[in-house]
Amino acid sequence: MRITGISTHVVGTPWRNLTYVQVHTDEGITGVGETRMLGHTDALLGYLKEAEANHILGSDPFAVEDLVRRMKYGDYGRAGEIVMSGIAVVEMACWDIKGKALGVPVWQLLGGKVTDKVKAYANGWYTTERTPEAYHKAAQQVMERGYRALKIDPFGTGHFELDQQQTNYAVSLIEAVRDAIGPDAELMLEMHGRFSPSTAVRLARELAPFKPAWLEEPVPPENLRALKKVAEKVDMPVATGERIHDRIEFRELFEDQSVDVIQPDVGHIGGIWETRKLAATAETHYMLIAPHNVGGSVLTAASLQVGFTTPNFKILEHFNDFADAEIKKVVKGAPQVDPEDGCFHLSDAPGLGVELDTDAAAEFPQQQARFDLWAEGWEKRAPKGTGA
Repeated sequence: MRITGISTHVVGTPWRNLTYVQVHTDEGITGVGETRMLGHTDALLGYLKEAEANHILGSDPFAVEDLVRRMKYGDYGRAGEIVMSGIAVVEMACWDIKGKALGVPVWQLLGGKVTDKVKAYANGWYTTERTPEAYHKAAQQVMERGYRALKIDPFGTGHFELDQQQTNYAVSLIEAVRDAIGPDAELMLEMHGRFSPSTAVRLARELAPFKPAWLEEPVPPENLRALKKVAEKVDMPVATGERIHDRIEFRELFEDQSVDVIQPDVGHIGGIWETRKLAATAETHYMLIAPHNVGGSVLTAASLQVGFTTPNFKILEHFNDFADAEIKKVVKGAPQVDPEDGCFHLSDAPGLGVELDTDAAAEFPQQQARFDLWAEGWEKRAPKGTGA
């Protein structure tokens, strides 16, 4: 079997473009992969066009390791977000092809299941007014859909520091959310790399009474010593990793034990097998993995293949019941959260278990998507200029 070409399909929303790639073969089997880019979609499409000619055409889709190696190192440039995302979408599509050809789900090819279900946490649910009352109501609705965990960034447009008035308001938002979800649900606290170490530590202590499940990306991701400074001073798990695009770059995090939960994005770190390798290394350092997952249903399906086969897999992020929920229709067989237990359940469907509906995808053309975390009303994930 050989790869005869790829086709790309961009599904657009005002705040994110989702790029789907179909990999075609000479035996008529097609696989699909997905990633989400912020502001770099055209750059990704340009890279894929070159990579198709330089590396992908004529390759054996079963030889996933070899194809990833050639795409990553065969251009003699250091791979960053764009290249690793391009590798990821092709890599997951190859696993999809392999599973379909053999008649087995991808998780079976990764060593078999270690669990029948993966817990989900909701994100994108607080696209509403930034008030305690509105957040309380929205959080209750998350629980009513069966989720047992959710994540929130309550800090507005804070940058490096947050004054006491803004701090008190953020605390009031978290207090409202905790009241809405009860004492047993997990509440992930997101900082989006906003703060200086001292501010992050102070805020963590202010919010400790509400028992956050983790403190996510408390400082900008470029300086791991600053992250370690926070980790040494807070009494809650620390999570990071969505903006690290090569598993080799996690080495320092492992060496200094500065985090408890790593959050690679399967769509940015080179795909399913790269993530599974990273998870194995995390396991040797007694760390959990909870992939960042802001894409659509194909990326969710790919992330779940890792989840079902990984002993130290904690939980999976899920946007698609809330922000841009209508785009779920572009994927047939989209994974769903079971309202009875707030989990994704194991599927025996071959490959990734999903199919891209290209006609439905065409209903959501590419947009000039923007997501500015420093703009007022960013949490509504609405286009700039709409009053959000």
